[in-house]
Amino acid sequence: MYRKTDRAMLVLKNGNRNIIGASVGTEELAHMEIVSAILYQLTKGLFIKEIKEPGFDTYFVDHTTGIYPQVASGTPFSALTFQSPGDPITDHTEDLAAEQKARLTYDNILRLADDPDVRNPIKFCVRVK
Repeated sequence: MYRKTDRAMLVLKNGNRNIIGASVGTEELAHMEIVSAILYQLTKGLFIKEIKEPGFDTYFVDHTTGIYPQVASGTPFSALTFQSPGDPITDHTEDLAAEQKARLTYDNILRLADDPDVRNPIKFCVRVK
Protein backbone atom coordinates (compact mmCIF):
# COMPACT_ATOMS: atom_id res chain seq x y z
CA MET A 1 0.00 0.00 0.00
CA TYR A 2 1.29 3.47 -0.87
CA ARG A 3 1.69 5.79 2.11
CA LYS A 4 2.58 9.49 2.18
CA THR A 5 5.73 8.74 4.20
CA ASP A 6 6.98 6.43 1.42
CA ARG A 7 7.16 9.13 -1.25
CA ALA A 8 10.92 9.19 -1.61
CA MET A 9 11.47 5.46 -1.13
CA LEU A 10 11.10 2.36 -3.22
CA VAL A 11 7.54 1.33 -2.36
CA LEU A 12 4.94 -1.26 -3.16
CA LYS A 13 1.97 0.07 -5.05
CA ASN A 14 -0.81 -2.31 -6.06
CA GLY A 15 1.59 -5.20 -5.42
CA ASN A 16 4.22 -3.84 -7.86
CA ARG A 17 7.52 -2.17 -7.04
CA ASN A 18 7.83 1.46 -8.05
CA ILE A 19 11.47 1.84 -9.07
CA ILE A 20 11.17 5.01 -11.15
CA GLY A 21 11.95 7.25 -8.17
CA ALA A 22 14.83 5.03 -7.09
CA SER A 23 16.56 5.08 -10.48
CA VAL A 24 16.18 8.85 -10.84
CA GLY A 25 17.57 9.32 -7.33
CA THR A 26 20.55 7.12 -8.13
CA GLU A 27 21.33 9.13 -11.25
CA GLU A 28 21.15 12.42 -9.37
CA LEU A 29 23.42 11.12 -6.61
CA ALA A 30 25.95 10.10 -9.25
CA HIS A 31 25.92 13.66 -10.63
CA MET A 32 26.36 15.02 -7.11
CA GLU A 33 29.33 12.71 -6.65
CA ILE A 34 30.95 14.02 -9.84
CA VAL A 35 30.41 17.66 -8.86
CA SER A 36 31.68 16.97 -5.31
CA ALA A 37 34.83 15.35 -6.68
CA ILE A 38 35.47 18.41 -8.85
CA LEU A 39 35.05 20.73 -5.87
CA TYR A 40 37.33 18.59 -3.73
CA GLN A 41 40.06 18.65 -6.38
CA LEU A 42 39.73 22.43 -6.82
CA THR A 43 39.99 23.16 -3.08
CA LYS A 44 42.62 20.57 -2.10
CA GLY A 45 45.78 22.22 -0.76
CA LEU A 46 44.56 25.82 -0.93
CA PHE A 47 46.73 28.51 0.66
CA ILE A 48 45.16 31.12 2.96
CA LYS A 49 45.60 33.83 0.31
CA GLU A 50 43.72 31.63 -2.22
CA ILE A 51 40.91 31.18 0.31
CA LYS A 52 40.54 34.87 1.21
CA GLU A 53 41.00 36.47 -2.23
CA PRO A 54 37.79 35.17 -3.90
CA GLY A 55 35.70 35.49 -0.71
CA PHE A 56 35.84 31.77 0.12
CA ASP A 57 36.88 32.55 3.71
CA THR A 58 33.37 32.74 5.18
CA TYR A 59 32.53 29.32 3.77
CA PHE A 60 35.93 28.01 4.91
CA VAL A 61 35.31 29.07 8.52
CA ASP A 62 32.23 26.83 8.74
CA HIS A 63 33.15 23.94 6.46
CA THR A 64 36.91 24.15 5.72
CA THR A 65 37.15 22.64 2.24
CA GLY A 66 34.47 20.05 2.92
CA ILE A 67 31.65 19.64 0.46
CA TYR A 68 28.56 21.36 1.84
CA PRO A 69 25.73 21.32 -0.71
CA GLN A 70 24.31 24.77 -1.28
CA VAL A 71 23.22 26.91 -4.19
CA ALA A 72 25.39 29.74 -5.49
CA SER A 73 23.50 32.26 -3.33
CA GLY A 74 24.52 30.32 -0.21
CA THR A 75 21.18 28.68 0.57
CA PRO A 76 21.88 25.17 1.89
CA PHE A 77 20.40 22.08 0.26
CA SER A 78 17.14 20.90 1.80
CA ALA A 79 14.96 17.92 0.97
CA LEU A 80 12.01 20.25 1.63
CA THR A 81 12.37 21.51 -1.94
CA PHE A 82 11.41 18.14 -3.42
CA GLN A 83 7.92 17.91 -4.81
CA SER A 84 6.43 14.42 -4.89
CA PRO A 85 2.68 14.14 -4.45
CA GLY A 86 2.69 10.52 -5.63
CA ASP A 87 0.90 11.13 -8.91
CA PRO A 88 3.08 9.60 -11.67
CA ILE A 89 2.41 12.41 -14.18
CA THR A 90 3.09 15.14 -11.64
CA ASP A 91 6.21 13.40 -10.32
CA HIS A 92 7.55 12.90 -13.84
CA THR A 93 6.89 16.55 -14.73
CA GLU A 94 8.71 17.64 -11.56
CA ASP A 95 11.67 15.43 -12.49
CA LEU A 96 11.78 16.90 -16.01
CA ALA A 97 11.82 20.40 -14.53
CA ALA A 98 14.68 19.42 -12.20
CA GLU A 99 16.62 17.97 -15.15
CA GLN A 100 16.24 21.25 -17.06
CA LYS A 101 17.41 23.25 -14.02
CA ALA A 102 20.46 20.97 -13.72
CA ARG A 103 21.22 21.38 -17.42
CA LEU A 104 21.05 25.17 -17.09
CA THR A 105 23.44 25.01 -14.14
CA TYR A 106 25.85 22.81 -16.12
CA ASP A 107 25.66 25.20 -19.08
CA ASN A 108 26.45 28.13 -16.77
CA ILE A 109 29.43 26.28 -15.28
CA LEU A 110 30.71 25.58 -18.80
CA ARG A 111 30.41 29.29 -19.64
CA LEU A 112 32.43 30.31 -16.58
CA ALA A 113 35.04 27.54 -16.27
CA ASP A 114 38.11 27.22 -18.45
CA ASP A 115 39.83 24.38 -16.55
CA PRO A 116 39.52 21.12 -18.53
CA ASP A 117 39.42 19.14 -15.25
CA VAL A 118 36.16 20.97 -14.48
CA ARG A 119 34.74 21.19 -17.99
CA ASN A 120 35.18 17.55 -19.07
CA PRO A 121 33.21 15.93 -16.21
CA ILE A 122 30.47 18.57 -16.55
CA LYS A 123 30.30 17.87 -20.29
CA PHE A 124 29.92 14.19 -19.39
CA CYS A 125 26.96 15.01 -17.11
CA VAL A 126 25.31 16.98 -19.92
CA ARG A 127 25.91 14.19 -22.43
CA VAL A 128 24.50 11.52 -20.11
CA LYS A 129 21.20 13.35 -19.94
